[in-house]
Amino acid sequence: MSEAQTPSSDSSRPNTAVAHNARVWNYWIGGKDNYEVDRAVGAQVAGMFPVIRDVARADREFLGRAVRHLTTDLGTRQFLDIGTGLPTLDNTHEIAQRIAPESRIVYVDNDPIVLAHSRKLLTSTPEGATDYMDADVHHPETIVERAGATLDLDRPVAVMMLGILNFVLDTDRAQDIVRRVMAAVPSGSWLVLTHPTTDAELGGEGNIAAMRFWNENATPPITARSRAQITAFLEGLDLLDPGLVSCARWRAESDSPALVPQFGAVAVKP
Repeated sequence: MSEAQTPSSDSSRPNTAVAHNARVWNYWIGGKDNYEVDRAVGAQVAGMFPVIRDVARADREFLGRAVRHLTTDLGTRQFLDIGTGLPTLDNTHEIAQRIAPESRIVYVDNDPIVLAHSRKLLTSTPEGATDYMDADVHHPETIVERAGATLDLDRPVAVMMLGILNFVLDTDRAQDIVRRVMAAVPSGSWLVLTHPTTDAELGGEGNIAAMRFWNENATPPITARSRAQITAFLEGLDLLDPGLVSCARWRAESDSPALVPQFGAVAVKP
């Protein structure tokens, strides 16, 4: 753990008067790090769009499958997890280091709620390393520069962007962020992506009203995108089979997982 990036004990206190995505997401997956306002808004959204709880669980399960595949089958030993959210069971470093103890992981978030819990992310095997960076996805060069203190950026890195680009409301800017991060990592690096969709083929129409309610009653604001818009984030990269699919069906471990309106993909930089 880098002392320069260790969270301080006097970090900003979270605003508990307004529902916040990190805490509501924690509520949806059955966690305890949430408040009454988060549970109230989360329950209202779930009432409008019941599949949202399945989305939250499927996204987390996708992370596990992707990290295990990257580590076990593809030999990945470095992870840059941008927009990590609140720690829960089987975080990226726990999965990767269970398989390959020498793995190195940098977590990135700019949320004081996550910062307050980030010490849970800073455990590591003696052979590997984990670090936490308080930084904003809108500043990708800062993220990459500071990640270089823990990661060897001359070697492949798995860039994890699960459920983060949906908080970058301008699509062109979101695409530019992905391009800039992936330009800074070498050939053989991976982009691991999930993103909510409005596409009817995945049952995403309900996201429209649910996100409108969210943006009026919670923070930060969020957007869903079409398959075409999400595909554009992967331009210049080679998709790993099965391509861009509902995250619940990406290398699923069951025969017929439920379809959720959240795309998932893993792609390699040639």
